[in-house]
Amino acid sequence: MKLEELRQLAQAEREAQQRYRQRIHVCVAAGCLSQRSDRVITGLAAELKRRGRQESCLVKGVGCMGLCAAGPLIAIEPRHQFYQLVPPDNPEVLNAILDTLDGGQLPEYALSPELPFFRRQRKIVLENSGRIDPERAEDYVAAGGWEPLLRAVTERTPQEVTGEISRSGLRGRGGAGYPTGLKWSAVAEAGKGGQKYVLCNADEGDPGAFMDRAVLESDPQRVLEGMALAGYAVGASRGYIFCRAEYSLAIRRLRIAIRQAEALGLLGGSIGGSNFGFTIEVRLGAGPFVSGEETALIASIEGHRGEPRPRPPYPAQQGLWGCPTLVNNVETLANVPAILRHGGDWFAAIGTGQSKGTKVFALAGAVKNTGLIEVPMGTPLREIVYGLGGGIPGGRRLKAVQAGGPCGGALPEQSLDMGMDYESLEALGSIMGSGGLIVMDEGACMVDVARFFLDFCRQESCGKCSPCRVGTTQLHNLLGRITQGKATPADLEQLVHLSEAVREGSLCGLGQSAPNAICSTLRHFRPEYEAHVTGHGCPAGVCSPRPAAAPANPQSEESQ
Repeated sequence: MKLEELRQLAQAEREAQQRYRQRIHVCVAAGCLSQRSDRVITGLAAELKRRGRQESCLVKGVGCMGLCAAGPLIAIEPRHQFYQLVPPDNPEVLNAILDTLDGGQLPEYALSPELPFFRRQRKIVLENSGRIDPERAEDYVAAGGWEPLLRAVTERTPQEVTGEISRSGLRGRGGAGYPTGLKWSAVAEAGKGGQKYVLCNADEGDPGAFMDRAVLESDPQRVLEGMALAGYAVGASRGYIFCRAEYSLAIRRLRIAIRQAEALGLLGGSIGGSNFGFTIEVRLGAGPFVSGEETALIASIEGHRGEPRPRPPYPAQQGLWGCPTLVNNVETLANVPAILRHGGDWFAAIGTGQSKGTKVFALAGAVKNTGLIEVPMGTPLREIVYGLGGGIPGGRRLKAVQAGGPCGGALPEQSLDMGMDYESLEALGSIMGSGGLIVMDEGACMVDVARFFLDFCRQESCGKCSPCRVGTTQLHNLLGRITQGKATPADLEQLVHLSEAVREGSLCGLGQSAPNAICSTLRHFRPEYEAHVTGHGCPAGVCSPRPAAAPANPQSEESQ
């Protein structure tokens, strides 16, 4: 398909949708589907047909609308009227919703589009989520999809595409925050003329994180286009999406999206009539957390055990099957089409300092509005928790926010006014990670929180290097002694020294960042550790109390 043909298809699709006076969007991402939003679609469509309004009102499944705690969610367009917690098998409610098509609302289920959760976001990665049908390529095309790729391969050189990404200031959204343009340039310069690969890292394994899954379920064509643009820029002809097998809905929609893009001539050979061809294949991961590390990911695709290897050589020089390989995560690649459409300077004007653009966060834990949000880099944590998140349920007090997943760090209440960007998080001993934010109220014990995340890292260690394999186990044992009230001040000092040894000696990012949960909670909540050690017990009342001392002579006591 050539550029003009794509534009004609987009216009025809837009005109077809505009024939409907109203549109009802029903979320069919995993969260709402688990609440049977598919039955909401069936029920609404059946009632519209009974009323004879199927020609004037369209019901369609769309991607994640963000407010996952309120599913099933529907939106009536163009009025932007949201309804939450819609019961799937209640004809009276569904009929009442349809009665409001021509005005009015159903108060007990209505959500205002002026809620801070909706109004205060800035969507780039999620701009199509909640608007398009994720299983129809034409819907993505109508939203401007695939035009950046066809324009790039016919009007711009690979170097110009890479230059636009560099100007944008985009950094890898998978955790490390490495400049994307630099990584692309390194792959482009390596092994010129030979086989190269683009890998999409969709092995999202952080507890409480669901950003990549939601993007893949809601807008899979966008990720495919981002991969193809990356392939054109670095000189790669093949791409692989490495996705954990439990993301069954995302995998199904990715495969549908690949078939549809190939049928439209947007993937495969001679894209847009150019000399550039690009194919994409989905590979499934078995679920270990460490497979998200790029060299372990490469080993898994090659059919080996998912273990990291020492670097250098870096994947940019010697990656998949020994060839130069570009590895970017889902969110990074999903930014690329928008940057090529609007320009690198447009993207660089959003955000702050060295943290450009927006960031998608999965907001979970002790907060009213759990779900998916996208905000400019540098947005204050207070705005996220109390503005978009709606605050802590029950009027309880915020204690901490765990940022960056199990390998991230705890941010105390005093850091609420910090901006969420790479530099500020690093200064507080945390990391951006892939974007998980777990909010904890005053009922949380920070020592127990550190033990929970350390246990996750311990179990997910591949065991290849001793500092991670042995060190994380010993750290977990020490934390267990502290939470049980059996530790001494010497154990607390040992915890500090061993954390540093694990950080310095581990082979990959898992072991190097596993002590972050300990170091950050010690830094901001040391009195809680000391209370456990000195025998004053757990201030939050979460951990087991110190067991009573056994009698000196049990036999004599029994004889009394």
